[in-house]
Amino acid sequence: MPTLIYIILCLAIVAVLIKPLGKYIAGVYIDKLVFPEKILGWLERLIYKTCGIAPEKEMNWVAYTFSLILFSFFCFLLLFFILCFQHVLPLNPQQFPAVSPDLAFNLAIGFITNCDWQVYAGENTLSDFSQTIGLTVQNFIATASGMAIFAALARGIARRETKFIGNFYKDMVRGIIYILLPLSLVLSLFLVSQGVVQSFSGYVSYTPLQDSDNINSSPEFRTLNPESLIPLGAVASQVAIRTVGSSGGGFFGANGAHPFENPTPLSNFIQIIATLILPSAFAYAFGCIVGDRRQGWALLATMYIIFLPMLGISVYYEQKANPLFDTKVIDGSAGNMEGKDVRFGIGSSTFRVLVAAASSNGSPNAMLDSFSPIGGLVPIILTQFSELIIGGVGSGVYNILTYVILTVFLGGLMVGRTPQYLGKKITTFDIKMASVVVVVPAMVVLLGTAIAVTTQAGRDGVFNSGAQGFTEILYAYTSAGNNDGGAFAGLKANTPFYNISLAIAMFIGRFFITVAILGLAGSFAGKNIAPANAGTLPTHTPLFIFLLIWVLVTVGILAFIPSVIFGPVAEHFHLNSLIPASTVQ
Repeated sequence: MPTLIYIILCLAIVAVLIKPLGKYIAGVYIDKLVFPEKILGWLERLIYKTCGIAPEKEMNWVAYTFSLILFSFFCFLLLFFILCFQHVLPLNPQQFPAVSPDLAFNLAIGFITNCDWQVYAGENTLSDFSQTIGLTVQNFIATASGMAIFAALARGIARRETKFIGNFYKDMVRGIIYILLPLSLVLSLFLVSQGVVQSFSGYVSYTPLQDSDNINSSPEFRTLNPESLIPLGAVASQVAIRTVGSSGGGFFGANGAHPFENPTPLSNFIQIIATLILPSAFAYAFGCIVGDRRQGWALLATMYIIFLPMLGISVYYEQKANPLFDTKVIDGSAGNMEGKDVRFGIGSSTFRVLVAAASSNGSPNAMLDSFSPIGGLVPIILTQFSELIIGGVGSGVYNILTYVILTVFLGGLMVGRTPQYLGKKITTFDIKMASVVVVVPAMVVLLGTAIAVTTQAGRDGVFNSGAQGFTEILYAYTSAGNNDGGAFAGLKANTPFYNISLAIAMFIGRFFITVAILGLAGSFAGKNIAPANAGTLPTHTPLFIFLLIWVLVTVGILAFIPSVIFGPVAEHFHLNSLIPASTVQ
């Protein structure tokens, strides 16, 4: 299928599903579900009773934040324990040893923050118990926690003169039961139908046909590897929630490129749709919750107006051959196929990589380290936007809303009026909280990269030299600080230095922003709505969308343009300066 038609068809399906799913999501968080509660309400009530949760008891923003952080800390301890003691826990047919403390620390932080940074091959490192009870369960919990933060902020903006923004435990439970579980179940069944593995039977041994066609038939070779193993596990269930929940944690080291996770072009197509649909639908759900659906459409328009041109740039450069290829020897008409699967081709591979970067999913089906400099620059920029362009499930909306607040503030300065958003005045506290969301990810990325490139421990992990090596480090901290989880590859990151420093980046990038967002929710909930007047800036018009895009791009350029110049931009010019004379017409 031609790349353009493939992309249009995928986005068209997402567009059709946004409105009904967005209305459903809004109903989950404002208690307006009817039919789903008749089916699953018993499970919700059972969880409340078992865990001692009083769903009718609402919280102010401080209590909501404390509950979220305390619960996340408990999840961290539990996952850290599972990883460190997996060798004595059940469901370990391959007898994998315990995970090292520094890697377990990195993994536990990564999965409670929904970043899911992976510096290991899961099929060679983790038991079935660690993969399912540990990682897959955390994929549900961490995603639902991000959705709960969205619900608290949307509720805070919609309510008037109250200090309550909801109940964290209720929001998390309802998000899992009514949104994540049904979607994950449907996607799991589809993936199994396509050939994705779902088994606890242990790895399967086989003897390769080494004598076929006299290839590798020497006696010496036969004695080296007479038997191999095919890794199996509960893959479909893990891939389903990592796709639906923008988590990115995969069962295999190759992630979305592994045939047991992504076996067919159809499975690849559906996984792209599943990655996009919830983050997009949450934008529409925001409009439903605040009582003005135009606000949701404005957020969606902003996201996709930025995303689509960047997608076009990356696809264009990946369809060009490596300029260092001698065209008299190598036919470059197929484009830059290095690091891409022939099952999917350049177009769908590049599309999925960019969707994964934009939605903080972190599960591409191609090797970013093999992308062209400009083709690889685009996912870096999308990740550096800090979950603003589509973003994670719920987190994309609450992050972009902080930029909406900044844009409204700047608009008010232009006309000399007190800035308002949806009838509520923007105060200095709101600007401070929004500034935290803007500054913290950039600070984490740039400071972490600077430390890594100036220390021996950081430089020891670099596989490639020069600009490419710098990009590997930059992308690692960009991914960790912006809750993405994707890796540029080429970086030997499973070392104490990177495991600990990237874990710190993930922790700061998630929880500092969480406190700021919930602070905004509490601030907006306590305000009354002021009537609109001639000086009020509408926040659903094309003019406002243009201003919001201008603020997003300007802040992104100011924060990261020096780093990308040293990395992929420098590599692009260096690569093109080495073009062989025989390729010049």
